[in-house]
Amino acid sequence: MQGRSSSIQVEMSSEQQDVLNSWLRKSTTPVGLAKRARAILMLASGETSCKTSLYVGMGERHIRKWARRFIEQGIEGLYDGKRPGRSPVFSPSSRIVSG
Repeated sequence: MQGRSSSIQVEMSSEQQDVLNSWLRKSTTPVGLAKRARAILMLASGETSCKTSLYVGMGERHIRKWARRFIEQGIEGLYDGKRPGRSPVFSPSSRIVSG
């Protein structure tokens, strides 16, 4: 199963490729960010979104979303955006743990 050809073509500079590869080598990179980096690297190497989604463990819809964001915004597009909603009243460090 090859998958259909996509209208989204991911191209990147060698500097961008170095940044994404460095994220994959670091053990402190958040899992979601590492998945996005691997997906973009695979798409840039010519893999289909179908094969990429199976390998990375994300839906094809999400692969296309992150690819579009990378094309439009570059590396910055791969970070999570600010989420809607009320900001926390208490910081996580001030939480009292009962035990």
